[in-house]
Amino acid sequence: MEASSISSKLFDQLNFRAERQKVISSNIANINTPNYKTKDLVFEDELNSAMKNSLQMSRTKGNHMHNIDLASNLSNPRVINVQGLQEQNDGNNVNLDAQMSEQSKNKVIIDAIQSAIKKDSRLFRNMIDSYSKL
Repeated sequence: MEASSISSKLFDQLNFRAERQKVISSNIANINTPNYKTKDLVFEDELNSAMKNSLQMSRTKGNHMHNIDLASNLSNPRVINVQGLQEQNDGNNVNLDAQMSEQSKNKVIIDAIQSAIKKDSRLFRNMIDSYSKL
């Protein structure tokens, strides 16, 4: 049972961020690997677009079109090679400072999502408690 309708979106975003953390860690681990190209995980733009579209639409009458759940139609996140980065003499294009910055940013977002999930769960628990007192 979900605490709210947004819970699944939060968990999707948390899963994406965990996978992205793995990709960034892999980039950092391969900083000295010749011809290694920096990778990134693509999914956030599609998820944000789906959330925007799905949250704006609503079905107010039975004869209206069904809301198309775009989030469920999205492909899984995919790893891409980042283009346009400066390469070193060995063909490697990993920038340690940029990857450490992305890793820190990703961690802050993970913490915020976890906090939102906890708050959502607390609100749900409070609602159940208030009904049980009636």
